[in-house]
Amino acid sequence: MKAGREELMEIIDLWGYSEDAQARIREILESEDVPPPHLFRYYGDRPGKVEQAERLFERTIGTPHALAVNSGTSALMAAIAAAGIGPGDEVLVPGYTFFASASVVVASRAIPVIVEVDETLNMDPEDMARRITPQTRAAVIVHMKGNPADMDPLMRVAADHDLTVIEDVAQACGGSYHGKRLGTIGDFGCFSFDFYKIAQSGEGGFVATADDYLYMRAQSWHDTAACWRPDRYAEERREGELFCGENYRMSEMQGAVALAQIRKLDGYIGALRANKKRIRDQIEERDGLALRRQPDPEGDASTSLVMFADSRELAEEMMAAMRERGVGVGGRFDQTVRDWHVYSYWEHILEQKTVTDEGCPFTCPYYEGQLPDYGPEMCPNTLDLLSRSMHMGISDTWSPEECDRIAEAINSAVSEVLG
Repeated sequence: MKAGREELMEIIDLWGYSEDAQARIREILESEDVPPPHLFRYYGDRPGKVEQAERLFERTIGTPHALAVNSGTSALMAAIAAAGIGPGDEVLVPGYTFFASASVVVASRAIPVIVEVDETLNMDPEDMARRITPQTRAAVIVHMKGNPADMDPLMRVAADHDLTVIEDVAQACGGSYHGKRLGTIGDFGCFSFDFYKIAQSGEGGFVATADDYLYMRAQSWHDTAACWRPDRYAEERREGELFCGENYRMSEMQGAVALAQIRKLDGYIGALRANKKRIRDQIEERDGLALRRQPDPEGDASTSLVMFADSRELAEEMMAAMRERGVGVGGRFDQTVRDWHVYSYWEHILEQKTVTDEGCPFTCPYYEGQLPDYGPEMCPNTLDLLSRSMHMGISDTWSPEECDRIAEAINSAVSEVLG
């Protein structure tokens, strides 16, 4: 094994400890002669950190299976592959989500169909139903900025059309919907542990599912189809067990950080919820100002507070007044900023750009449908809502007094603008 004290000291240095502190740490480490760790998640001589993180995540969110991967995007790719989605298929994605939710569909050689969002800023069930065709196989339902999507009507639409549901929980890890943890309601839950997420391991993610067969397929896909079956070297027991996959494995270093973060997850969520509720309960809704609809206020992961003005111009005035009062608020849709969370900037899809010249999947002969009418104005309700929206991140470290000050500043700014 090549990883020893020097590698550990480089990791410790990431935290910025002083030279004196690092020298004392080095002295402690050199006082014991221990074998170096096995940084690959498999084949170690003791239970690995990745496996421990998987088992703890299963218990935390209440799912039979959690598979650790190297990113949230990899989680989505593994879920799509496990579901058998590919050439000839359509997948519904909301018009407001990070681009990865849509790009994985194209990377899987399927057709993304962009759907409007509603006042939750998540997928609109009515527009979801309108955009379903005979080619539609799945829906990627995203819980944006901590707010659970309205899963009951969305799941009814999916059930009526026999669609696979992939929950993208990248921005809402730890949230719930009517008592069920997000990521356990659909066929798959896909989580990101990127640096900017609620729980983080630098990079990393998890795929959750209750289905044994889908779990096995996701495992195989994430480990170059190394055939994660009861007997991995046996002949195929049923069609779909053996196929070529990719490498999305999580390393033991990521797993160690993820394990510690999962232990802290409920604490993070509890503090975020308390602070958001304290602020939200004090905001005075009135003509000209509305708060984002919460399908389940108790389940909100509470990473952000979103408000809507009646017009884009009023939103800009309110945000300016809030910022003057020290409130860190910003808009989500601005024509001068290329925001990869807004579909109108996804020219990769709108202009059907592909990695190879033949144009697959948009020119795929297996696709028997009619391509969506891609364009920057294809989801006008989404653009209208985002143009009037005002977003403020919530911190789990704010004191009650700081929450009260923020709420008072928001009310003061709104009164100044609306009179």
